Amino acid sequence: MPKSSETPTRSKRAGSQLTPDAIIEASLRIAARGSADAFTVRRLGEELGADPTAVYRHFRDKDDLLLSVADRTLGEVLDSIPGGLDWKDRLRALAAGSLEVALRYPVVGSTMASRTTRRPNEFRVVELILGAVTEAGLEGREAAVHYRMVGDSLLAYVGQRAAYMLFDPDVRAADESSWSREYRLVDPEGFPHITGLSTELAEVTEEQIFEVRVEALITAIETRVRTLRGG
Repeated sequence: MPKSSETPTRSKRAGSQLTPDAIIEASLRIAARGSADAFTVRRLGEELGADPTAVYRHFRDKDDLLLSVADRTLGEVLDSIPGGLDWKDRLRALAAGSLEVALRYPVVGSTMASRTTRRPNEFRVVELILGAVTEAGLEGREAAVHYRMVGDSLLAYVGQRAAYMLFDPDVRAADESSWSREYRLVDPEGFPHITGLSTELAEVTEEQIFEVRVEALITAIETRVRTLRGG
């Protein structure tokens, strides 16, 4: 575990002090610039003007730092969710906030799609989702399964979007143009469905995809509640 911030380490900058919070904030600044190496001690040392090895006086290793930074980003997600929302709007707000923060720090969002921080803000997110599915009418195993469905689905999508942002802009442009170029040139006889919907495929936006995914999760919860109630 990181040492207490009450025992800061002197950095190379005169009068400044290196603390866990300062290291986390530096990692987030690097990540916000789209860098894929926000968690290397070399980059952190440069950002902080400190001896790179000083990071390890506060964090056990690179993974410990990553999990702490990721949990900080979950706090940003939670801070974006207004109070007083019903369960559906809480899930919608969680989804929107998760995507926004993942795209703000793509290296964090992409890495954490398959990780768990095991830290306070993650527990708060789990509590929020469990509260939502319980309010919807699910209990016991059903609540646990549907919490995982929501959480894992959101992590997968926002992680995918975040990872995509780490690709070179030219690579992203080529992928995005494929819907209006290569997909329009496929053999109509071999790919009649693609040919028939080539215009519509090219017009689909990431925002539309995300909205449909989130609403599908909500619909799945509502459908399961009705089924269990015999409706």
